[in-house]
Amino acid sequence: MTDEKQRHALLDAALRHVPFDGWTWIALDAAARDCGIEAAEARRLFPGGPAELVRGFSDEADRRMLADLERLDLASMKVREKVAAGVRLRLEAIAAHREAARRALSFLALPQNAALGLRCLYRTVDAIWYAAGDTATDYNFYTKRALLAGVYSSTLLYWLNDKSEDYAGTWSFLDRRISEVLKVAGRLGKGVGAAMNLPDRVLGSLTAAAGSGSPRMPFARRRRGPRRGARA
Repeated sequence: MTDEKQRHALLDAALRHVPFDGWTWIALDAAARDCGIEAAEARRLFPGGPAELVRGFSDEADRRMLADLERLDLASMKVREKVAAGVRLRLEAIAAHREAARRALSFLALPQNAALGLRCLYRTVDAIWYAAGDTATDYNFYTKRALLAGVYSSTLLYWLNDKSEDYAGTWSFLDRRISEVLKVAGRLGKGVGAAMNLPDRVLGSLTAAAGSGSPRMPFARRRRGPRRGARA
């Protein structure tokens, strides 16, 4: 078994222990026993320990979200609809491990883990925006991600305590939050709100008219940050 497969197996096994033991070395060692792996080998595979486990949990949820987004007819959707779908699919990707997600929030709230929490949040909202067709490289790049980070974080907190059937309350909350963000974006005058309401085909036409000249890459393989020299 390759290291990558062993890491996946350990993460899956650890998720059965996290609700009781938290994101701890205890959970990792228990996962190793479940997988028939020596504790020392498990620590080699996850040298960062619990923090690396949390990062793996977040990254795996991002991958599942992107895979599910690729199955949608994104070209027929407005950007705001794709953003909402991204947030919803990201939460659905961790729905089977809601208590582990709650524990992860507590873990990331610790001062020593704050930087990791920000990196995980950034990677999630960045992936959603690229899936939505975002090609911004100026101040809009950061504005969009900051606004979506607020939407995602607040929706995640609501979802963790949502007892409504099929999380209907969460999806209504998400729609309201996106509408609120559109109002904020409009006041910022950055064009973010307008962009989120345009169908993808219109955005593509505008990009072509602007003379971009570069084909749009599949979102799962796009660049991961603004181009060098772009304005912050």
